[in-house]
Amino acid sequence: MKSTAWGRYVFGLAAFAMVVAACGGDDGGAGAEGCDEVDEVTLQLQWFAQSQFAGYYVALDNGFYADQCLDVEILEGGVDIVPQQVLATGGAEFGLAWVPKALVSREGGADIVNIAQVFERSGTLEVSFADSGIETPADWAGKKVGNWGFGNEFELTAAISKFGVEDVELVGQDFTMNALLNEEIDAAEAMIYNEYAQVLETINPDTGELYQPEDLNVIDFNDVGTAMLQDAVWVNAEWIAEAGNEDIAVRFLTASFQGWIHCLDNFDDCVDVVLDNGSTLPAGHQEWQLNEILGLIFPATNGIGVMNANLWNQTVEIATAEISDLQGVNVSDDAYRTDLAEKAIANLSDSDTDGDGYSRRDIELKEGGE
Repeated sequence: MKSTAWGRYVFGLAAFAMVVAACGGDDGGAGAEGCDEVDEVTLQLQWFAQSQFAGYYVALDNGFYADQCLDVEILEGGVDIVPQQVLATGGAEFGLAWVPKALVSREGGADIVNIAQVFERSGTLEVSFADSGIETPADWAGKKVGNWGFGNEFELTAAISKFGVEDVELVGQDFTMNALLNEEIDAAEAMIYNEYAQVLETINPDTGELYQPEDLNVIDFNDVGTAMLQDAVWVNAEWIAEAGNEDIAVRFLTASFQGWIHCLDNFDDCVDVVLDNGSTLPAGHQEWQLNEILGLIFPATNGIGVMNANLWNQTVEIATAEISDLQGVNVSDDAYRTDLAEKAIANLSDSDTDGDGYSRRDIELKEGGE
């Protein structure tokens, strides 16, 4: 792996002053010890511990939440856990969810609000072997094209509609790349930070070496114009409206953003934090994942977590066209807000909140992600 540190992270006087004010302290003490009161909150993840959530684990382990007078519990997700439902029932103050899935939950009665759009780019790909001839969405015609369903397929179906592709056989696949590797399908859905790497961590039987990027064709939905916004921080609208909770949310976002920014210059340490928090995925795979996750966050057009309105509008347009539960729905303007993320960024004024200089590292993958 080639690791190039760039930028300088300094948690400056403005952020420090905010900490003291938020904690009500007047003795200049930092962290929980300098707080008159510590607020206990819970963050619900979408999945198990992995680098997709590194910034939050880093904020916890490095004391960034404690510096904001917060005691944060991070709950892992799983197959049967829907963060937006957890929020709606009061099981957590903060939850991570993809925008289209959250919009479906809102339409179903979950009164939740997006307060920070952490991922500015979609991580979803459609991957095929180079000899398949699939180079553009139009090439899916007459092919077996895999997808996961469960709301993960809408970027794909939107691309099929946009390019007028006919005679596509959509095939359900599990959350592996086995169907592609076994040539049961012609193309497979993959996240750039996970399943795509699984292929590159597999031995090519024709060469006896790992598959290489040139062995594959990749269709990136960001490039074809049907990408939808993914990981965002959501809260219950009733909870955020209660006195004092906007302040808690700003402090939570400040520390969370600080965690992600920390990973720009402390890449290896952030991978170690994820592994120490119980990730079952190997170190090499987690390095790849963090590298790609940072690329979905940075550079951030308006600063980390502040919504790019054009991408929101694109997501809503696709969602209301492709998702049956949202067809004909007028998504209200209060589905997201930017003021809390903007205040968090102001608290980090001496930090690299937009990450303009970020570029992906070269990660050397090994068999099985070790």
